[in-house]
Amino acid sequence: MFKRVRNRFLRITLILIYFVILFTCAVQINFLGLFGSSPTKKEILLPSLNVSSELFTADSVLIGRYYKQDRDPVPYDSISKNVINALIATEDVRFFKHQGVDFIGLFAGVVSTLKGDDRGASTITQQLAKNLYRTRYKDSQGLLGKIPGVGIVVTKYKEWMTAFKLESKYSKEEILTMYLNTVSFSNNAYGIKSASVRYFDKMPSALTVNEAAVLVGMLKGTTLYNPIRNPKNALQRRNTVLGQMQKEGYISAEENKKFAADSLGLDLNNQEQRNSNDSYLRTAVEKWLEKWAEENEIDIYTSGLKIYTTIDSRMQKIAEDAVNSKMNELQRRLDNVWRNQDPWRDKEGNVIPNFLEDQAKKLPVFTYHMEKYKDEAKVFEELNVKKEMEVFTWDGMEKVNYSSMDSLRHYISMLNTGVMAMNPYNGEIKVWVGGINHDFYKFDHVNQAKRQPGSTFKPFAYAAALDAGKAPCDKYEDKPVKIEFVNNKGEHEIWEPKNADWTFSHRQLSLRHAMARSLNSVTAQITEEVGWDKVVEMAHKVGIESKLESVPSVGLGSNEVTVFEMVRAYGTFMNQGKKTEPILVSRIEDKDGKVIAEFKTEQKQVMSPENAWLMTYMLRGTMEESGGTSQALWEWDLFDDENQIGGKTGTSSDYVDGWYMGVTKDLITGVWVGCDEQSIHFNSSVNGEGSKTALPIYAVFMEELYKHPELGVTLGKFPEPTVEISKSYNCPGPRIRVESRGSGSDSTANEESSEIPTLTLPEVIREEETENN
Repeated sequence: MFKRVRNRFLRITLILIYFVILFTCAVQINFLGLFGSSPTKKEILLPSLNVSSELFTADSVLIGRYYKQDRDPVPYDSISKNVINALIATEDVRFFKHQGVDFIGLFAGVVSTLKGDDRGASTITQQLAKNLYRTRYKDSQGLLGKIPGVGIVVTKYKEWMTAFKLESKYSKEEILTMYLNTVSFSNNAYGIKSASVRYFDKMPSALTVNEAAVLVGMLKGTTLYNPIRNPKNALQRRNTVLGQMQKEGYISAEENKKFAADSLGLDLNNQEQRNSNDSYLRTAVEKWLEKWAEENEIDIYTSGLKIYTTIDSRMQKIAEDAVNSKMNELQRRLDNVWRNQDPWRDKEGNVIPNFLEDQAKKLPVFTYHMEKYKDEAKVFEELNVKKEMEVFTWDGMEKVNYSSMDSLRHYISMLNTGVMAMNPYNGEIKVWVGGINHDFYKFDHVNQAKRQPGSTFKPFAYAAALDAGKAPCDKYEDKPVKIEFVNNKGEHEIWEPKNADWTFSHRQLSLRHAMARSLNSVTAQITEEVGWDKVVEMAHKVGIESKLESVPSVGLGSNEVTVFEMVRAYGTFMNQGKKTEPILVSRIEDKDGKVIAEFKTEQKQVMSPENAWLMTYMLRGTMEESGGTSQALWEWDLFDDENQIGGKTGTSSDYVDGWYMGVTKDLITGVWVGCDEQSIHFNSSVNGEGSKTALPIYAVFMEELYKHPELGVTLGKFPEPTVEISKSYNCPGPRIRVESRGSGSDSTANEESSEIPTLTLPEVIREEETENN
C-alpha cells in the first residue's frame, strides 16, 4: 500500500510511522511473549508501593516497623524545596518542559557523556517508571530480553512508553513526589522520609541545601556515594550536586563556596533505633497476625498499615525497668553461687562432661570452621583464640578479651525471664517482656519457651477439687502419701511425694491453708481423689493448651507450659469462670487511616462463677494464711488502702525454674526466671525458689505501677462474689510461730494472734520442690 505514495521521503516517513505503531502495539500486548509485561492502565492509575507498616502501643507510641523496604511516603508539601531543586538540577534540568521523554536532553546527554560530564540522559519520569514497574527485572523481560543489546533497546522503549503514560495521568508535582517516595537511599532506606531520618534524624521538610545535596548525590550510586560507608566519595558527589545547583541558578556562587566547605553533617542518633527495630513484642505481633494476614491476603510488610497493640507503653517501661533491676541482682547471685566453677550440672550435681563443646557444635561458626579445616581439633583450637570483643552485661556492653568459647560460656550462663500482664476481663495484654535482650536471645520466653511451672500449677488441682464438690474449708491431713499407679508403658510404679522440707506436720489443714502453704502432701491427696485426668481436664478448660501427661504428679507442675498459657488460665478465675482469650492487637488501619480490622476477646464459661470466686479467695490465702508462700510481698509497699493481692509461687526440681503468678482486681501477671539451658541453675532454696527469683520482679513492677493510678491499675479489694456462695470458705487457719533454721523459705510467718491458737512447728513449710515422675 505504500507504493501508491510516489514521494519517496513521505513514503519512508509513513513506513517508519507504521512500524513504530506496530512495534508499540506489539510491545504493549507482549506479542508472542517477546517483549515482557508492561504496566496496565490500572497499574498506571494505582501504582503499588511496598510501604512499611508501623506498630504502635495502645497509647500511640511507635515501637517498630514491618518492611521489606523501609518506606514511609510523604506528600509534596512535606518535602523541602532544597530537595526538589537539587534533584532537578542534577537529574533532569528540563523536567518541567518535556512530556516524559526529553529528546533534546537525550541528544545533550550523549554529547555530555562524550565530554566527560556525568549527567545521565534518563528523565525523572523514566526513572520513576523503572522504579515503579521494575522494568529492568527478569519478570518484565520477554524472549527478546535474552538477546544481548536487543533487550536493553526493548526495555528502554517500554520505559519511554510508561513515562508518556505517567505524564498523561499525573502532574509534575505528583511525579516528583512519587519518585522521591520510591527511590532507594541505601541502608534499607526507601523514600525521602526514611532517608532523611536515617542520615540526618529529621523530617524531609527540614532538610538544608547541604543535606539535600548529600541525599540527591547518592542517587547516582547508593553504595559508591553512601555517606556512612564512603564519606569521601559522598563529599565529592555532594559538591558536584552543589555545582549543578549553582549552574541552574538555585544557589549563588558564594553559597556554593560556603556549602562546599561544610562537612556532610550526618546525624546518626536514630541509627541505633533503626537497628533495634526487631523486638520480642514486634515478633509476637507478627506471629499473632499470621492467620489474619493470610485470611485477608494482606502482606503486613508491604501494605503501609498502622497496627495498634493493646500494650501500654508506660506499663511496659515499668515492667522492663523491674526486670533490668532484679535480673541484674539475680545474675550476680548466680555467678557467686558458681564462682570459679562450671555451672552445668546433672541431677546428682556433677559437672556435665564436654557440655560447652557440645553446645559449640550447634553454632554456625562451628559449621563454618569445620567446612574450612575438616578437623574438629583444629576448629576448637580456632574457637579458643582470644580476641577483643564486646559482650552484653547488665552494666552495659563490656569490652573483653574473649575467645569464642569464652563468649559462649558467658551468654549460656545468663539467667533469662518472661513477663506478661493481662486485663482478665477484656483479655488485653498490657505488658510483654519476652526476655532480657532480643539482640542476643531471640527466643521469646512468654509464648515460645515451655518450662515446668512447679507449684503455680497447683491451683488447677484445687479447682478440679472444687468442681468435684470440695470446699475451701474441707480438711486434709499433712501426712506422707503413697500412690500406686500404672504408667503409660504399662509398668507398675509407686510415687511418694515429699514436702519441700521433707517433714509432715500431721495437722488437719483446710484446702485454702494447704494451698497457701503449697503442701505437696495435700495436693497429691486431692489429685488422687478427683483423678489426675480431671486435673488435666480442668487445666485445659481454663486456658492451658500444651499437652499434659496425666500422671499423679500433674498437680505439682510436672508438665511444661508457657507464661502466656498460665496468665490466660489464672485470668479465668478472676473473670467469674469465663476463659478469656488474650489479645495483643486492638485495631489495624490502612495507609489512608481507615480502620480495616478490630479485635475483641472471645470468652467462654468453663467453670461456675462460685468456684471461680472461691479460687480467687484461695489465691489470696497465700498472703493471708499463716505460712503463705506469697508473704515475701510484705517487703514492698503494696498494701495501702486494704489492697488485696493473690498469687502463687512455683519452683521446679533442682531450682531450674522460678515462677510467680500474681493476681489483683485489675491485672493478672506471670513471671518466669531461669536459664535457657536447664542444667544451669541455682543450687539451693535460699537462692533459687520462685519467691527469691520471680516474685521480686513482680513486686517491684506492681510497687511502681501502683504509683501511677492513671494507668488503670489501682489499689483495692478483690470483687465481691456475684452469685451466692454455698460452700464453706471462711475458716482461717491457725497462726504459726516459726522457729527458723535459716532455710530459704518462700513464705513469711504471721505474728502470733491472741484470738487464734498458736502452733509451734519445726519450720514453715517452704514452697515445694516438685518430685516428678
